Amino acid sequence: MVDARPDGSSSEQVPAREAVLRAKYLDYCSAQVTEHLLSLSPDEIYLLAELTHRRDGAGGSPSYDRMVQMATEGIVRRVTLPEFELWAEEYVRDPALYESDLLGLWEKEIDRDDDA
Repeated sequence: MVDARPDGSSSEQVPAREAVLRAKYLDYCSAQVTEHLLSLSPDEIYLLAELTHRRDGAGGSPSYDRMVQMATEGIVRRVTLPEFELWAEEYVRDPALYESDLLGLWEKEIDRDDDA
C-alpha cells in the first residue's frame, strides 16, 4: 500500500523533516534564552542566580559557572517560548519569521544524527 500524503512526502521524509524541525526549534529556544542571558549585567546574573540558589535551599556561595547556569535556569522559567507544535506550524507556514533568530546549531545536530 502506498503512503499517500497530501504534500507529496514519503513516510521516510516525515521523520527526517520532523528531526530538522525539532533541531531548529531547539536552536530557536537556545537563541532566545541566550539573548536574554546576554542582556543581563553581571549584577543581574548574580541576583537571578542568588534567587535560584535560595529557592533550591542551597547553602554557601556558588561558583561563577554555577551562577550562570542558575541564571540560565531562571531565564528558562521566565521566558515564554512557544510549544513545539505551534512553533513548527508557524515555521512551516513562514520560515522567514524565525530564520534570523536561529544560531545554526541545528545544522550540527542534524550532521551528528546523520553520522550515527
